[in-house]
Amino acid sequence: MAGTDRGIRTVEDVLALLDGLFAPAADRWTEGGADWWDGFYADRDRPVPFFVPKPDENLVSYAERGILPGAGRRALDLGCGPGRNTLYLASLGFEVDAVDLSATAIGWAEERVRETGTTGVHLLCGDAFATGPASLVEGPYDLVYDSGCFHHIPPHRRVSYLALLDRVLAPGGHFALTAFAAGENGMGSERPDADFYREGALEGGLAYTDTALRAIFTDLTPLELRRMNDEPDDSPHFGKGFLWTGLFHR
Repeated sequence: MAGTDRGIRTVEDVLALLDGLFAPAADRWTEGGADWWDGFYADRDRPVPFFVPKPDENLVSYAERGILPGAGRRALDLGCGPGRNTLYLASLGFEVDAVDLSATAIGWAEERVRETGTTGVHLLCGDAFATGPASLVEGPYDLVYDSGCFHHIPPHRRVSYLALLDRVLAPGGHFALTAFAAGENGMGSERPDADFYREGALEGGLAYTDTALRAIFTDLTPLELRRMNDEPDDSPHFGKGFLWTGLFHR
C-alpha cells in the first residue's frame, strides 16, 4: 500500500518512535528541548535554587570521605548547567567533560571557568546520549555525575541512559546522581510511566523511590542512597530535601 511505513528494525528505531509520541518541545531530554533550556537559563536572577555557584553537598561528602580521589581521573558531568559541580570536580583534580543541551547554560559555565581560572574543564553543548559520529563523549570515565538530568528523561530513554553508562563508565568507576524524590509535594510526577505516553508530556520531570532507583541501576553496586540534606542559604554547599542522592560502583 502506498505510504505504508515499516521502518522499525532496531531498538533505536523503537526509541525514536516513542519520542514522537511526545509533543515537540513538550519535554526536554534531546536537542529538541535546547530552546526551552536556553530560555530557562537566560534570566540569571530567577530564584532557581541550583543557579547558585555551589557544589552538591553529597558530592562534597563523597570527596571528603575519600570515595572520589580526583587527581589524574576523568569525570563526566551530565546536564552540567552553569557548571557548579563541574568546577568543584575540577578543583579535586578531575579532567572534566561537562555536557548540556543549552548553549546559554554552557556560555554561563564558560564565564565561571574564566572567572575562577579553573583548568581541566571541557564544556560541550549537545546531546550526551547521541552515538556514532554525533557522539560528544568518549569514555572511559572514572566518575559519571548527574545532578538533575535523569529525572527529565522519559521512561523509554532509560534504555539510552543505561547504554551510556555501559559505554563510558570505567570498570571500578563510580556513578552518582540526584533525582526528584517521590512524596515531596509535587516535585516530580509520581504517575505511572504509561500515563506520559497517553498525554505526551512528562509534567516537568519524574519522581522516583529509592526502590525504583535500585532496580533501574541494578547492574551497579549501590554504595549510598539517601535524601539530600537541606542546606541553609549561607551554606557553601547546595542541598534540597526533595531530592534523592545515589552513589553506585561498577
